Amino acid sequence: MKMSQMVGRRLKEVPKDAKTASHQFLIRGGFIRPVSTGIYSLLPAGKRVVDRIEAIIREEMNRIGGQEILMPVVLPAELWKESGRFDTVGAELLRFRDRNDKDMLLAMTHEECVTALVRSEINSYKQLPVMLYQIQTKYRDEARPRAGLIRTREFTMKDAYSFHTSQADLEQYYKQAHDAYERIFRRIGLGNVLSIESNSGMMGGKVSHEFMAICDCGEDTIFASPDNSYRANREIAAAAWTYEKTPALPLEKVHTPGCKSIEEVAAFLCVKPENTGKAVFYQNVQTGELIYAMIRGDFEVNETKLCNLTKTPELKFADDAAISAIGAVPGYAGPMDLKPGKVTIVLDNSVVKSSNLVVGANEPEWHVRNFNYDRDCPGLQCIVGDIATVRAGDPCPVTGQPLRELRGIEVGNIFQLGTKYSESMNCTYLDENGKSKPMIMGCYGIGVGRAMAAVIEYSCDGYGPIWPMSIAPWQVEICAIDPNRGDGAVGRAAEALYAELNRLGVEVLYDDRGEKPGFMFSDADLLGIPLRVVISPKTLADGEAEFRTRSCRDSSRVKLEALPGVLREAVDKALAAFAE
Repeated sequence: MKMSQMVGRRLKEVPKDAKTASHQFLIRGGFIRPVSTGIYSLLPAGKRVVDRIEAIIREEMNRIGGQEILMPVVLPAELWKESGRFDTVGAELLRFRDRNDKDMLLAMTHEECVTALVRSEINSYKQLPVMLYQIQTKYRDEARPRAGLIRTREFTMKDAYSFHTSQADLEQYYKQAHDAYERIFRRIGLGNVLSIESNSGMMGGKVSHEFMAICDCGEDTIFASPDNSYRANREIAAAAWTYEKTPALPLEKVHTPGCKSIEEVAAFLCVKPENTGKAVFYQNVQTGELIYAMIRGDFEVNETKLCNLTKTPELKFADDAAISAIGAVPGYAGPMDLKPGKVTIVLDNSVVKSSNLVVGANEPEWHVRNFNYDRDCPGLQCIVGDIATVRAGDPCPVTGQPLRELRGIEVGNIFQLGTKYSESMNCTYLDENGKSKPMIMGCYGIGVGRAMAAVIEYSCDGYGPIWPMSIAPWQVEICAIDPNRGDGAVGRAAEALYAELNRLGVEVLYDDRGEKPGFMFSDADLLGIPLRVVISPKTLADGEAEFRTRSCRDSSRVKLEALPGVLREAVDKALAAFAE
């Protein structure tokens, strides 16, 4: 490819809304262009990077027995109604009606579609297990797109789905998929990816892992032990908290005028926040049912844990009117006087296992001292469990060491779905005895655009991306300085090298525009091509060219006649580092 013919300008100025390195460099380097908020076009350079990522993904999916298919983006709503997700997934699922007034949707994931496909093609245990995958466009009506390709509305994903006759067979294949993901991320140049335990969310199932590219701009919070033996997403992370049980003191009602927050109550009564109980009211978004959650005052409620514990798809904070309607007092609600028939009561372990807490008296401007769950809530109908958010420094549940807090970009996820979709959608097979049973499913996703952005966050400098050879848009860039000066010797030498590299199978971009060196080198940095050759009147006078790698500012001289072989060898060596 010659630069003079390539579509996609490099931009000097940083886009105003681009806050992350990947967002800035993908736009400035001419890899992507915004069409609308969270929607982008891929320019030729970006498409070449994506194609290479997809090729590696295909190789690894085929390696574990995957068969590639392609499913439609537009789906009839009836499939999602079969699974029950049409009414439980929120506004991020874009729903519409076609010209025949039929409910339709833009797929954000394809569990329903692939389940319907498999139930039409497989009916015997002899045909299982099987894994189908696709690399396809998805659409999620994201409320707050951010950071370029890291959180978009339209995106490309590799999604795979496996079908099994037993949980043991699923678990065995799940391990293969996990290993394949680790190979994929290593091969595309992501050396900062951690596999962590995660929440299954709307996907369903009990076991899931996310693959997080660790970087400061990541939108997910991860907690890990110092030796990484424990790794979990903030949504499900646990800690080895300990609670001191002391003899119960008599209940004491105390006047706390104007004190609603934990900080106000603790300061007024001269106690520490960990000696208080914090009450938070939520509402089930779908049913309106009220949920009362109480946790020790120095903790924060983890809403994902609360959703999982109460089997609630989505929560919102309850307003004062809803709280008052059940006879509770906003800011002063304690667990002792609540009526379980009107509200679901959830108590965190930190409340149940602690002693002598200050909690609301369920009376305006009054609290009670020395609340003890065992003594003061006999027979209370409530749910007890872990709803606390882990904090940096909390003890690891595996090692006991202080947990580290990290930030990460989710570039992949895998789920053991079980029979969530096969049962609801009647996707069954006949076993050895002719008995009909639901297939056991797993699913496995990788965000292609996110992976591209994550590579830049991991591998860049102040000038642009530093692409690994395995996914670089081109392997070598030739910069010709003053190619048409005098008799055009520089241009002829560059053209000859360009032709020879193409003959040797090296993917090369030739900057033939004749721009000033500073402008040319700035563009080269923004493109991030791993190997760079500069031919100028000065180097040509010695029969040489200047050679350097994108990751190093130093350069060396190489004889022109030796250059094709040197470059071919350098490309092969770099590619070998990202091989299986």
